[in-house]
Amino acid sequence: MIDLNTMEQRYTAGKGSVFSCLFSCIMIRSRSGLLLFLLAVSAGLHAQVPDTLRIGVSDTLRLFSADTITIIGTEDTLHIVPGDTLVIAGQGEFVASVPFDTLVIAGVGDIMLGTDYPSERYLPPGKDCFPLMQEVKSWLEEADVAVGNLEGTFAGECGEPKFCRDTLNCYVFRMPEEFVHCLVDAGFDLISVANNHSNDFGLAGRKNTGNVLTEAGLAWAGFDHVPCALWEKDSVRYGFCAFSTSGGTPLIQDLETAARLVAQMDSLSDVVIVSFHGGAEGKDHEHVPRTTEEFLGTDRGDVYAFAHAVVDAGADVVFGHGPHVTRSVDLYRDRFIIYSLGNFCTWGRFNLSGPNGIAPIVRVKVNRRGEFLEAQVVPVYQPGWGGTFHDPEKRVIRKLQELLEHDFPEVPLMIDEEGMIRKTGG
Repeated sequence: MIDLNTMEQRYTAGKGSVFSCLFSCIMIRSRSGLLLFLLAVSAGLHAQVPDTLRIGVSDTLRLFSADTITIIGTEDTLHIVPGDTLVIAGQGEFVASVPFDTLVIAGVGDIMLGTDYPSERYLPPGKDCFPLMQEVKSWLEEADVAVGNLEGTFAGECGEPKFCRDTLNCYVFRMPEEFVHCLVDAGFDLISVANNHSNDFGLAGRKNTGNVLTEAGLAWAGFDHVPCALWEKDSVRYGFCAFSTSGGTPLIQDLETAARLVAQMDSLSDVVIVSFHGGAEGKDHEHVPRTTEEFLGTDRGDVYAFAHAVVDAGADVVFGHGPHVTRSVDLYRDRFIIYSLGNFCTWGRFNLSGPNGIAPIVRVKVNRRGEFLEAQVVPVYQPGWGGTFHDPEKRVIRKLQELLEHDFPEVPLMIDEEGMIRKTGG
C-alpha cells in the first residue's frame, strides 16, 4: 500500500528494461482535480523505460502503457507505480489501473440514511445525509458499477406504517425523498429494494420508493413487479436481479423462479449481478450454515443453495445482505459470491456494536464474460449513530480471512492482509 502524501517510490525497472505495450485506457486524477484520459495504443511497440519516469503534466505526453503499470497524478507530476499496487491518494481517494477488458463491480451492504418515522430525531444532524458517505465514496465512484441494498423506503406521504406485534424487534424506516440524492452523490448505480423493510409503508410506499429512485436516475430491482433491471454503461449491458425472503419481493426460497429470471437476464446482458437478502441476523449468525435458516420464527432461506443456483442460471456476481454482519466470500464456477456485506451506512436505529459496526466495500474485478479475476476489500466502520469511515485497523479484512478459512476451506481463494482476494492453485 502506498500513501501518496508521503510517497517516495517511483516505478524503477532497471536500465535497459523493455515493456511490451498493450492497448489500454487509463484514468488519472491529480490532487488539483485534473482528470486526464490517456489512450495508449500500440501495435507491437516496445518502449525503453529509464530508472525513474517523471512526466510533467504540462509536457507533451507520448506514453505507451503496459497493463502492468498505473499512472498517478499528484500535484504537477505523473508517477508510474506497479499496476497491481493499491494507491490511496490525498483525501482517501483511490486510484488503480485495470486492463482494458476488466470491469470493476463495487458492492456494499445495507443503506438506511436516517428515518423521519416515528420521529425526525432519527435523522442525521441538520437533516443532511451528504456527510455520511463522503470519506468512502471514491471507492464507489471509481468502479464501473456500484451496488447497494436500500434497507428502507422513500415513502413520502404515501402508505401507512406496518403494524408491529413485537415492538421490541420491529422497526419501520422512511427516509426523506430528497435523501435519494445522497445515493447518487456517493456513486451508486444499482439499488436493491428486496428486503424486509421494503413493505414498511405497504404497496403505496413501495411504488413511491420506485418512483423516487427512477426520477433520480438510479436503476433498481427487487419488487414482485420489477424483479430485475437492465442497465447499460460504456457499451456493457448489466442485468440486475434482487431477491429476499419477504412478501412483495421475488423470493430466494423459490429457486426455480429465481433461476428463470436470472437466465432471462443472462440472455440479454453481458454481466449479471444478483443481490439477495436472507439468512439469520446478528453476531451469532456470521457463518454460512449451508441449510435453511430461521430467525424470529420466520424462514430466512438457504442462502448457500440460492447463491449457487443463480450462478448455475447465469449470475456472475452475487452480493448478500440481511444478517447485519459480514459473512464469508465464496467462488463457484469461477463466479464471485459474498454471503453478507453487513451494515454499510445505517444511521440512527441500528445496532453498530462489535461485528455489526464493521463492513467491507468489495470491489470485484471480472472480465467481460463475468469470470472472476480478483477482488479488493476496502474496510469501513460506523461509530456511534452511524456514518461510514475507512477503517485503518482493517478489522473486516481479518474477519473475512477467518470466515473463509472456517466456512469454505475448500474454496480456491485467499485474502491477504491488504484485503486483496485472489484465486489459489493456478
